[in-house]
Amino acid sequence: MESENSKVFAFLEKYLMGPMGKIASLRIVRAIMAAGMASIPFVIVGSMFLVLNVLPQTLTFLEGFFDNTFFRISDLYMLANKATMGILAIYFGLVIGYEYTKIYAEEEELNLSPLNGALLSMFAFFMTIPELVLNNGKMSLVHHVDGDNITAHGWEMVADGVSRLGAIGIFAAIIMSVLAVQLYRMCVKKNWIVKMPESVPEGVSRSFTALIPAFLVAFVVLVINGILIALGTDIFKIVAIPFGFVVNITNSWLGILVIYFIVHALWIVGIHGATIVFGFLTPIFLSNLQSNMAGANIPFAGEFNNAFVTVGGSGGTLGLCIFIAFLARSKQLRVLGKASLAPGIFNINEPLIFGLPIVYNPFLAIPFFLAPMVSASIGYWAIKLNIIEAIIAHMPWPTPVGIGAFISTGGDYMALIVALICAFVAFLIWLPFIKMYDNKLVKQEQGEESLI
Repeated sequence: MESENSKVFAFLEKYLMGPMGKIASLRIVRAIMAAGMASIPFVIVGSMFLVLNVLPQTLTFLEGFFDNTFFRISDLYMLANKATMGILAIYFGLVIGYEYTKIYAEEEELNLSPLNGALLSMFAFFMTIPELVLNNGKMSLVHHVDGDNITAHGWEMVADGVSRLGAIGIFAAIIMSVLAVQLYRMCVKKNWIVKMPESVPEGVSRSFTALIPAFLVAFVVLVINGILIALGTDIFKIVAIPFGFVVNITNSWLGILVIYFIVHALWIVGIHGATIVFGFLTPIFLSNLQSNMAGANIPFAGEFNNAFVTVGGSGGTLGLCIFIAFLARSKQLRVLGKASLAPGIFNINEPLIFGLPIVYNPFLAIPFFLAPMVSASIGYWAIKLNIIEAIIAHMPWPTPVGIGAFISTGGDYMALIVALICAFVAFLIWLPFIKMYDNKLVKQEQGEESLI
């Protein structure tokens, strides 16, 4: 049995930990993860104003009060939402351009300015936003006004502002940031830059360093735009094909199960699976979040993970933590449980993962995989079948069980109940395994005591 477990762990290390570790170390992946992390605080702030705006839809007794108070200034405070969720692509483009350039500057020891990288990325991205068409051999900006469908001089307008600056523009912003930084890097490596004397102030010198790269970025992006427009498409429509396929996979039930299997398989062999996988998927669940705001019903959005799945931390260990803190027979488990209880309430369970331990522990591997996959299924189908509202707000991931689900769904009481059910079902899955593990540890402790 022990050799079989060793084979399983060796398999995971070779075919999962290795490839995922290589993916996570890629420069562009690190830059995307940094952009996701940098965007989250702003998304949370913007989400809170949206929750305030939709609260009376659930708590109907507040309608009269809100009509006479908050809703009189809703256009004012909802600017905080429009300036976050409405321009997510800008946040991603800027941070990716900055971080991607910084990574190359440090690892290849190139004289690259992260600020120049960020600005060049924005320059490239904004050139792709206006919509153009080719008619009778002439390229012209689309201008169309029909009720709520407004495209003014190439800029499509929606309730949040310019449509392509929102979540739908994230993937185009990523592509343009990569292109701009690579062109900038090429110019510096080939010494295609305007050099200024050392006596020139740094700000002036930096601006001239970006001059030739800016011309090159403009030329390349305009050529790409021109070719695509001549073919009747643009970068947004092209990018939507592969990324749309990925989004569809992540929004399916089987796709969700695969995601949580990979996350926990990485944890089992000592890799922080949640950071790697969810860091990479941040653009997708933020895009889904904005779609839900517009009326979609996508389960994998916002903090679906900590609201319904990994309650107490990876593996859904909140119930497990409470059980071992107060009901375990093993002294070791009781001490560990009590020490882990406070962090566990806020979805932090590294003390359990490395203290039980769960990592490389065949006794606890099955519930560690199974509990989150079952919880994810409950949360997924509860949203898919309209038992609870879809997530429209992004809560901080340490929000305790039930509270995050309630606020994320705009104040849906059923979401709170479903979150508690998810946590309880996860505990029931853990229960037989932790009892067996507890008995094993008790026997070990008794054996050690008898030797003294």
